[in-house]
Amino acid sequence: MINQQHLWDDEAAKHYDTPGEGMFAPEVLAPTVEVLSELAAGGPAVEFAIGTGRVAIPLLEAGVPVSGIELSHAMIARLREKVGEDRIPVVQGDMSEASIGGNFTLAFLVFNTIANLLTQDEQVRCFQNAARHLGPGGRFVIELWVPQLRSLPPGHGGTVEVSEPGYLLVDTYDVLRQHVVSHHVRFGPDISEGREARIGRTPHRYIWPSELDLMARLAGFELESRWADWDRREFTADSRSHVSVYRLTAFPGG
Repeated sequence: MINQQHLWDDEAAKHYDTPGEGMFAPEVLAPTVEVLSELAAGGPAVEFAIGTGRVAIPLLEAGVPVSGIELSHAMIARLREKVGEDRIPVVQGDMSEASIGGNFTLAFLVFNTIANLLTQDEQVRCFQNAARHLGPGGRFVIELWVPQLRSLPPGHGGTVEVSEPGYLLVDTYDVLRQHVVSHHVRFGPDISEGREARIGRTPHRYIWPSELDLMARLAGFELESRWADWDRREFTADSRSHVSVYRLTAFPGG
């Protein structure tokens, strides 16, 4: 099994940020920050798997106090190049266990990152940890992709998800364990250059929306809202991702 700490190493952190493009594009970040700011309702927020601060920094700039939990030393170091501990406190550790206090009004976990926890037990503990960080009525927001098993051809164990100049993404599935490994192949746009391709792999445990809702109930949450994206479009059977908002209804310990 791939060690997540080793996966998000210095090399990954160095190339993680893509300012103004991809998941760092303004049209991606602006609605994310808008929704999270509204859900924080004037209170402090904690981000699980804060990474290099892609969402936390603009959320702080929007006036929301933000703290974080992050497993990777390298990702925290990259974050620290941009903002100090005094502005965004971060605890290094596993988001299913580590603590940075309590009584937050909002906890959030974006960009499919709960799937980095590779067992159902770890994912349930992540919900329980979110509950411990929140005050009564606090919200836990998760952004997650919907497993695309309908696109898996019979007898085949993988699908091509992205094919574009210089980049190929292939997902391979283990449907018994609900595991998928994303194979990221990067190469020169001109294949005649003869340069070797660089291959990176990221493992995930995919979660169906109904399973996610049950994990939430086990931790004392109830589903408040679910949208297809941060623009709050309707979630349908054809949606490829969702943003789910859970409200804490049973306070941990009583």
